[in-house]
Amino acid sequence: MKKSLLPALRSRNYQLFFAGQGISLIGTWMTQLATIWLVYDLTKSPLMLGVVGFSSQIPNFFLAPFGGVFVDRFSRYRTLIGTQILAMIQSLTLAALALTGVIEVWHIIALSLLQGFINALDAPARQAFVPELVERREDLANAIAINSTMVNGARLIGPAIGGLLIAGVGTGYCFLIDGLSYVAVIAALLAMKVKPWKNSVTEGNPLQKVKEGFVYAFSFSPIRSVLLLSALVSLMGLQNTILVPVIAEEVLKGGAESLGFLMAASGVGALTGGIYLATRQTILGIGKLIALAPAILGTGLIAFSLSRFLPLSLFTMLFVGLGTILQIAASNTFLQTIVEDDKRGRLMSLYTMSFLGMIPVGNLLGGLLASHIGAPNTLIIDGIACILGSIIFSRQLPALRKIIQFMSKRGLLRLKKFKTNNRS
Repeated sequence: MKKSLLPALRSRNYQLFFAGQGISLIGTWMTQLATIWLVYDLTKSPLMLGVVGFSSQIPNFFLAPFGGVFVDRFSRYRTLIGTQILAMIQSLTLAALALTGVIEVWHIIALSLLQGFINALDAPARQAFVPELVERREDLANAIAINSTMVNGARLIGPAIGGLLIAGVGTGYCFLIDGLSYVAVIAALLAMKVKPWKNSVTEGNPLQKVKEGFVYAFSFSPIRSVLLLSALVSLMGLQNTILVPVIAEEVLKGGAESLGFLMAASGVGALTGGIYLATRQTILGIGKLIALAPAILGTGLIAFSLSRFLPLSLFTMLFVGLGTILQIAASNTFLQTIVEDDKRGRLMSLYTMSFLGMIPVGNLLGGLLASHIGAPNTLIIDGIACILGSIIFSRQLPALRKIIQFMSKRGLLRLKKFKTNNRS
């Protein structure tokens, strides 16, 4: 029998999830663009842009482990319905304030912080819920890859639509459309046929459960190595998101149009990587991808920092986007494959903390370095750090592979149907 190119889409629940998320993510990217535009329009201050970005992401660092404990104890399905309703209320509140003309910066900061709290619970719930959406365990890697492709497809479409709406009718309608787009996700979730939730985690002190999650993750070297590499990439490799505007204006002597082209180029690279992962038929070689991705990202960052020619800069941003998405999706796939079900929420919350939680710290570090040594030099340092991380992880890979093989042979690692293919 011929294998399906996108086997995860054979599952009805995943089809619903894909459709609902696809619509909502476009609204999410529209809101991100509109928020940046509105904050700068109100304040003319790059510092306030950083404050808003920090407030929306820092809750992930502190609260994600507790969100993971919650997700392991309660239905991920019901949790997601709750977080989507709260996110819809947040977006509609933002829309109401913007459309009535009374919005101020403190409103945006407060609502961004609220969204950060919601995401601290939503992110691990979403990650841990994906295995429940696919009918066949072997389709899990494909489902994760499709998610990455979907996010980056929306990353191209959302800002394009948002830019047209901002120019035509203002930011308030971007927030309104985003708020209404959550209806698609909630409707898709309600239409699913989900098995009754079985809590396999014993009751106990939440702090103790958080500690158990840390011990579980960091006492097993393959998981620990992936989490540390993800944290490094997030801390150093993703500083480009706040430094690209500086490069566009001061180095390439362009404006908003140049910035838009550079971000779109990164999105094209990320989308390409997502499509590649979605069409892979096996998780064979996933460890090599995890090792290679930071090197691709780091090389792209160094080349981008050295370029003084827009077409060349656009080309280098393709590799920045490609390396980023390969790191995110390949690490996610690996962790989802080997984790025990009763610890899935806590492990994915640690992954959220190592990745999303380090972004605001990296942004502050990148801004500080750029103010002293310049954006190009900062990006060179970032690129070197990513390449060094890639080299160190690559050297650990043979030992990590042997540990996984040994654990699976002894039955101590729950690889299920993946165990015959997982050679890292």
